[in-house]
Amino acid sequence: MTPRSALTALHCGALLFGLTGVLGKLATTTPNVIVFGRAAFAVMALAVFARLVTRSPWQPLQGRDWLRLSVGGVLLAGHWVSFFIAVKVAGVAIATLGFTSFPALTVLLEGLLYRERIRRQEWLMVVLVTIGLVLVTPHFDLSSGATSGLLWGVLSGLLFALLSLVNRAGSGKLGAVQAALCQNLVVAVCLLPFAAPLLGQVSAMDWLWLALLGIFCTGVAHSLFVASLDVLKARTAAVVFALEPVYGIGFAWLIFAETPTLRMAAGGALILFAIVLSARMGEASHPPLPLADVDPARP
Repeated sequence: MTPRSALTALHCGALLFGLTGVLGKLATTTPNVIVFGRAAFAVMALAVFARLVTRSPWQPLQGRDWLRLSVGGVLLAGHWVSFFIAVKVAGVAIATLGFTSFPALTVLLEGLLYRERIRRQEWLMVVLVTIGLVLVTPHFDLSSGATSGLLWGVLSGLLFALLSLVNRAGSGKLGAVQAALCQNLVVAVCLLPFAAPLLGQVSAMDWLWLALLGIFCTGVAHSLFVASLDVLKARTAAVVFALEPVYGIGFAWLIFAETPTLRMAAGGALILFAIVLSARMGEASHPPLPLADVDPARP
């Protein structure tokens, strides 16, 4: 893969991840069923990718590996469920902007859990994200769909931040595709009891959206991400993936006419600027967004 083709693959991956909220809104079933279907199809897609493309042998899993992957899978399940609840309650744009708070939340959690000193630039990012979230919320009212949806989106970002820290603790031990496949398998198992009673009611069109979510927005997108990192630097990947919410909000604007207000656009711009700031610090000693160490099956 040449640098140009790797960059193209990376943009395609970001575009596919950006479609996640759109497909989740198109699916008329519940968030639990959406997440189960996405994870099940993702396991199949990642297994095919690992079989046909990945040449590195899979590592044997020890007890601690299974424990870490299980915890990561539970966090990933919660991250996805809360994100799709946010989509159903408040729409794709607000849900996506709430989720994109996760780099700032990761910084705060790293400082708390790892006793790492938070640098001045990182505090700036936290402040920018906080101001951006305040601007995105028209008024703080828990009975309002916009406010509750944004809070669900922030919860999704918090769970993803915790997932990134769990994966950071085991970074370098397992390949990215192997870890992603195992964690998606855990997600499917966790959601099966909640989704099983409703599976018979899922329409054929909804199964199509779930298949697209699992195969393209998870399996293919993740595979493109992993393949591009063989050629590109993590910093380049982080900057490109900062476009993911832009793609998502743009598609929501075109498909669902979710036109952002000027205030929401200003808040989103601040949050996206914070993401780019986080990405540009990605090669620091303990980056707030360790892209090579997390499962980018996001949001």
